[in-house]
Amino acid sequence: ANMLSGLSSAYAEGHPVIALATTRRSLTTHPERPGAWQATDLVEMARPVTKFSALISRPERVPELVRAAFRAALTGRPGPAFLAIPDEMLNVKIDSAKAPVFPAEKYRMTHMGAGDPAWIAQAADLLAKAERPYLHAGKGVLWADAAEEFLALGDYLKAGMGCSLGARGVIPENHERYFFLFDMQATALARNEADVILVVGSRLGEFDGWGMPPAWGDPARQKTIQIDSDPLSIGVNRPVDVGIVADAKAALRALLEAVKARRSARESMPDLERYRELSQQTMMQGMQFLTAEPEYGLNPGHVVVTARNFFPPEAVTVLDGGNTTLWGVAFNQIFQPRSFLYSVKMGYLGTGLPFAIGAKLADPQRPVYCITGDGAFGFNALELETALREQVPIVVLVVVDEGWGMERTAYAFQGYPPEAHHGIDISGEVRYDLLAQSLGCYGEKVDTPEQLEPALRRAVESGKPALLHITVDKALNAKPPGYELFRYVRTL
Repeated sequence: ANMLSGLSSAYAEGHPVIALATTRRSLTTHPERPGAWQATDLVEMARPVTKFSALISRPERVPELVRAAFRAALTGRPGPAFLAIPDEMLNVKIDSAKAPVFPAEKYRMTHMGAGDPAWIAQAADLLAKAERPYLHAGKGVLWADAAEEFLALGDYLKAGMGCSLGARGVIPENHERYFFLFDMQATALARNEADVILVVGSRLGEFDGWGMPPAWGDPARQKTIQIDSDPLSIGVNRPVDVGIVADAKAALRALLEAVKARRSARESMPDLERYRELSQQTMMQGMQFLTAEPEYGLNPGHVVVTARNFFPPEAVTVLDGGNTTLWGVAFNQIFQPRSFLYSVKMGYLGTGLPFAIGAKLADPQRPVYCITGDGAFGFNALELETALREQVPIVVLVVVDEGWGMERTAYAFQGYPPEAHHGIDISGEVRYDLLAQSLGCYGEKVDTPEQLEPALRRAVESGKPALLHITVDKALNAKPPGYELFRYVRTL
């Protein structure tokens, strides 16, 4: 039961996870005996948030059902699979001769290929003739390890390129033809003016404007090519002219080869300067948030920018929280694939510290830093002990506004005065740096902008899991970049 929210996140965001849990013995649970302790149907509980959920009823079926779980998790759009094991089976020995184990290629599709050559040819014809192509990457590009191929095609065509929130890093965000998801002027205009768009590994969800006007051009006049490993994702939110069910890496390679056979490399992107001027206007508007003077503590945007400038481009950024995340998305650029973690679909709080630990364990050579709100951090704060025990030297920046910042924003939208803001304050007596120290980690309190960079340096040099308690102006934190857009969410 404790893993259900994690499974729902993996299911919503397309993460392949194999989850195992023990159930009470079958004698107690099939059917469930009234009043039995911790007896419940875990398989049915997990079924709505997994691609496969099953009970291993006999020891001999372990290999078969493990294969089924991996097949479901890794075929098409990735996702979680769940297996329940009755406790009476935990110590049962299995005759290996009766339970053979097969390599992956023997029981599931491991190479989808580039798709139907006819589809590739149709897509290549459209892209080769396009005057204003635009390429959009989803998280499927990351799962296919296809960022290099995506960039190569975009650069050959001199196409505008953007990505979904979860795919940040596929395109270096300092690339001249990168269009930021929330640049409401330049990005929307470039997508509208494109004559051909290529969508790879994305269903074009809500943050992508559902793939429809006004965020994109009218499908009646704008040709759409979609590449996805899941046939059920083709055309799900936007009608397509060419749908290619394939491995993104293989399909992009084949597509670039086919385009090269049809035309030479394009020299420039039409109207790039006009788009960049609009982006510059958006950046200047954003500067008003960064330059706002705090009455006390730090400007949250200063925290984000300082952290981004301190850590190298290859560092992994983890975001967690409400308004804290809005600051992080706006001012923390991502430069490499697999460098950005956030609960994109579900927006779960408390994921930051566990994500950061996992990222550092997966790639120990890369620096990992987590920017989290104080409210969100409270959900899993004691995982600092896990980080210490596993010797995971991450840096956690806790942005302390002593409350639930996004709820403060919501109250303000409704016109409630501060004295009517109920249930949103967190005690100002909490010292997260001292909590970290009590667990054996490095902890330090930061109250002024000048203290932040030296504190980051000391945190890294400690060689331990490190936490910085950073005091920010709660009034500024309640007005992050883009916050006014949330005024309209409830009307959509």
